[in-house]
Amino acid sequence: MPLFVLPFPHIDPVLIEFGPFVVRWYALAYIAGLILGWRLAFKLASAVSLWGTRAPPSVQAVDDLLVYMALGIVLGGRIGHVVFYEPSYYIDNPGEILAVWHGGMAFHGGLIGACIALVVLAKVHRLPILALTDIAAVVSPIGLFFGRLANFINGELWGRPTDVPWAMVFPRADEQPRHPSQLYEAGLEGLLIFLTVGLVARCGGLKRPGLLSGLFGLLYAITRTFAEFFRDPDPKSELLAGGFTMGMVLSAPLAILGLWLMWRSTRSHASP
Repeated sequence: MPLFVLPFPHIDPVLIEFGPFVVRWYALAYIAGLILGWRLAFKLASAVSLWGTRAPPSVQAVDDLLVYMALGIVLGGRIGHVVFYEPSYYIDNPGEILAVWHGGMAFHGGLIGACIALVVLAKVHRLPILALTDIAAVVSPIGLFFGRLANFINGELWGRPTDVPWAMVFPRADEQPRHPSQLYEAGLEGLLIFLTVGLVARCGGLKRPGLLSGLFGLLYAITRTFAEFFRDPDPKSELLAGGFTMGMVLSAPLAILGLWLMWRSTRSHASP
């Protein structure tokens, strides 16, 4: 037991409640990430000089991006949680599948859903898919940052027991001081990736199709795998043999895809 434990800030997960009308921090996190990312996507698509000889997505395509991404992330994230983490529970309780307000969104499922949405959007507007995924790679960490902060406010997805000076006792867990792993992930998966991918974009990354998409995939796989060493996995749905977790396993193919996209981008004929 550490000598000093930081108090968990008891923030009500519900921001506003008026009769049946309820606004939760978790929902606001998704809304903030989507809207801020959408606005940044407009700026990236409008900065023609960053694209070299590539044609940036049209204003209409970026305008539609918010709706497509919202549907892809929410549907994919929920389906991913149901399929990857708790299939037996939802087989026994099918009515809970749509109860997203109870929590349960898988990033990797949301990523798959977002990619499907981007493929559809690219076909509708007859755009190269990598033009959209490269923009998404820059803006997606914004949503990750707010989402992990919402996990912290909800007091969920807590870390492993520890004696570090900044340990916290999460009321929904037990009396053991634990890593505030949600904040680690907000800083790594959100802020660090946003700054890194954004810097590469400003330095010419958008001129090479797939470079930013691959960089995002690789960095997310690395930071998520690192964070899994501090995050307390659910022994029923997340903990696997050999000390591995479902988050680590799902991140492995993302790292491979990211490396392939980055290698492919170096062979692109787009202007440097």
